[in-house]
Amino acid sequence: MAGFGNGEAPPILWLIDRAALCDTYAMQSPLQAASAATDPKSVKVNLTTGTGVDIEWNDGHVSHYNFVYLRDACPCAMCEDERGKAGRRPGDPVAAAPGALLIFKPNAKPLSAEGVGKYAIKFSWNDNHDLGLYSWKFLREICPCDGCKAARAAV
Repeated sequence: MAGFGNGEAPPILWLIDRAALCDTYAMQSPLQAASAATDPKSVKVNLTTGTGVDIEWNDGHVSHYNFVYLRDACPCAMCEDERGKAGRRPGDPVAAAPGALLIFKPNAKPLSAEGVGKYAIKFSWNDNHDLGLYSWKFLREICPCDGCKAARAAV
């Protein structure tokens, strides 16, 4: 299977209405050695359908991230600080304060997505937030599948 080690990277497909508009090469930081666990084989960003991001990793693992989960996991300094103060992990939803009046808030959805170098993806969200760089390593660390959640809980 082709990978970064031999200079041939598989394509990332940006899917809009199930049609690939752009093919580019998979991305990984030149400062980090890519491993099969953090090196995506394919990435599908389903903007129009709103179903989220699907990543097949070179080690065979498959991850699906819904957009609400990704917005709640934003790795920017501001979001990390807010999560830290609330004791939340990346991807955990914001809990309403006791007694707070709940108001309608539309589900998080990116307006656009773009690759950043060879190592990350960046979203511009419908709440006007666009600071987080979601590295492949970070995305693998926060994989929401049952197996990965169980492994994180065991640590």
